[in-house]
Amino acid sequence: MAASDFLAQSTVFLAAAVICVPLAKRLGLGSVLGYLIAGMLIGPFVIGFIGEEGEDIMHFAEFGVVIMLFLIGLELEPGKLWRLRKQILGVGMSQVLATAAAIMAVCIGLGLPWQTSLAVALALSLSSTAIVLQTLAEKDLMQSEGGQNSFSVLLFQDIAVIPILAILPLLAINAAADPSQSSTPIGELPVGLQTLAVLAAVVIIVLGGRFLVVPLLRVIARSRVRELFTATALLIVVSIAYLMQVVGLSAALGTFLAGVILANSEYRHELESDLEPIKGLLLGLFFIAVGASIDFRLIAASPLLIASLTFALMAIKFTVLFIIGKVFKLAIGQNFLFALGLSQAGEFGFVIFSFVARQNIADSGVISIGMAVVALSMTLTPFLFIANEKLIQPRLCDGTEKEEARESDEVGETNRVIIAGFGHFGSTVGRFLRANGIEATFLDNDPDRVNFLRKMGFKVYYGDATRPDFLLAAGADKASVFVSALDSPELNARLADTLRRFFPHLEIMMRASNRYDAYELFDMGVENVYRESLDTSVKLGVDVLKRFGFGAYTATRAGQRFVKYDETAVRELAAHRHDEKEYISRAREAIALQEQLLERDMSDKTVSVDHAWDSEPLVRGFGAGE
Repeated sequence: MAASDFLAQSTVFLAAAVICVPLAKRLGLGSVLGYLIAGMLIGPFVIGFIGEEGEDIMHFAEFGVVIMLFLIGLELEPGKLWRLRKQILGVGMSQVLATAAAIMAVCIGLGLPWQTSLAVALALSLSSTAIVLQTLAEKDLMQSEGGQNSFSVLLFQDIAVIPILAILPLLAINAAADPSQSSTPIGELPVGLQTLAVLAAVVIIVLGGRFLVVPLLRVIARSRVRELFTATALLIVVSIAYLMQVVGLSAALGTFLAGVILANSEYRHELESDLEPIKGLLLGLFFIAVGASIDFRLIAASPLLIASLTFALMAIKFTVLFIIGKVFKLAIGQNFLFALGLSQAGEFGFVIFSFVARQNIADSGVISIGMAVVALSMTLTPFLFIANEKLIQPRLCDGTEKEEARESDEVGETNRVIIAGFGHFGSTVGRFLRANGIEATFLDNDPDRVNFLRKMGFKVYYGDATRPDFLLAAGADKASVFVSALDSPELNARLADTLRRFFPHLEIMMRASNRYDAYELFDMGVENVYRESLDTSVKLGVDVLKRFGFGAYTATRAGQRFVKYDETAVRELAAHRHDEKEYISRAREAIALQEQLLERDMSDKTVSVDHAWDSEPLVRGFGAGE
């Protein structure tokens, strides 16, 4: 492509986005639909401003999906994946298997060979991660029950693409692959070797991410050149994408896997902040390319066929998802959000259909129709979200908006303390305060938990504590202390920002899972941070000391001193956490100093009160209520 052509198409893309997206947002259609409409208008089948059938654009635009999957992977620590395994495997796997089986049965009924039917079914069983997550985020539905289950399904689908692409070559055993379609270096290898090459690429990414990428990032971080770190982040993504392309796999899946591997690294947040703006720009380009890729000539030639297949696909997926939602006990409103939101085909459908074409598993007519159905179903998705929001949810007694509005209006008390999150952690804090005469207002954003707790006699209010209007209704302007018992670092960060901006008079006391979450809260100006495992682990250590003959007072005081010294060390280490060498050095010094202080404390002569704490008459007295 000549430089002048590149600049001309760039101008067209940007102009279309600048014009269409604000108009779509103003009309309540969302940015995703604005990008899609822009792509349709400037595409080769309407005005014709951009490339032949949008293919060149799509190859470049898919890099936005690549970066998005990398960033999603960064958010998913292996430990978090393990905790979510039941939801991911239960909801996600059942959706993919049931949907693929239903679509395959329809394809066989239409007379397609079973190999082609299976390939088409696998391609169409996946939903659009890009559109669904973007729309859920824009509509602030990610933390809803339907949003969380949608995320679990999308996550499983993203992971499932790896085995799907690995087994597709096996379907070509009875179909001679077209060598002219093989655009990868391994394309002419035997099927078995191709599968081994795919597995080898995955192993290289896993080992490389663990033993090469993190040391490289440490070297780059020491240079303290910000743009060099950004360039390194792009190098990681591009090189992994190229490796996956060499073996004929999805670049997006390779970078997703790399993101999961790097999720525990100390540079996770830097990678996110550097790549986020690039991701947003390229995702917009991807949506424009999807709109431009819709072949209106094919649709015009067979409008009834394409429309029937598209609506049949979405009806099958909606039915399967709705049944799964019922099985997993989703409320009716959340189930509609879940089923409608995921009823389309996804961007990986383009990738899989391209792979199917290279392997000659299906003929070109089936591939063209499949891609048209994928693009059309993705285009309809924003309209489904609008229909759900405007038509369906208001008519359901337990819909997201209506439930939240009703509960917000019912906050009929004003207390000095507000507690957000009434799970095990929050309920313990609340019961302790109430036992000591301090009443609190309890907020929770899980409707099922709220309904269950009310049946048990607790007065809990449903609502999103990150919304200023709901906090105002809950009496945040009159309270003096706000306790966050939420277990989500992302929600805690949003909540802290909202409280500091709208209710600066509140003293914030916030739960943190570990010291790394605490570091983030310190950076946001939250002073009172409570690591959930610290006191419990120290209490266990205190009981161990007692078993070895330490007096109760001595052991308890040692535990209290340890907590005090550890919290001081955490605050000092927070400023050095991005420089691993300095962090390790400071941490070693802090540990040594902490041990010296504790040893000195143990040598004090204040242990004479131990006999009172361990006194059997005293213990009996407390037990008798004296």
